[in-house]
Amino acid sequence: MPGITVGVDGSEHSNKALDWAIREAGQRGAALTVLAVHQVASNHWTGNPEQYPADQPATETVRRAAEEAVQKALSQAGDPAPASVTVRAVSGIAAQELVAASSDSDLVVVGSRGGGGFSRLRLGSVTNQVVAHATCPVVVIPAA
Repeated sequence: MPGITVGVDGSEHSNKALDWAIREAGQRGAALTVLAVHQVASNHWTGNPEQYPADQPATETVRRAAEEAVQKALSQAGDPAPASVTVRAVSGIAAQELVAASSDSDLVVVGSRGGGGFSRLRLGSVTNQVVAHATCPVVVIPAA
């Protein structure tokens, strides 16, 4: 969907990205899509995500957490507000889902690092993949 898409994972970095995306969408009068991904394993041979019905409760938990983060960020952001805010939660591989979302977005916003990985890296692996493969502009919000 056209507008701004922001990836959230509950980390401090993604919360900063969410705050920035809300302000930017408000200034542009744009729609905001908040994408939360319940990370699943990928198939070793195909690289495709391995999704099972048992993933649904975890995906729902991720959705609720993202909705809470959005409500908190919106209450602190002030005006102008985004034209609309949609929270999507999916089971999959975060980088693949964000890259796929970029084909239907005007802008993708991500934090410089996510909740896992190696703290010594400048950019997280998901952020690196999104920057390299997105089909729209990407804004990376730094930690500090």
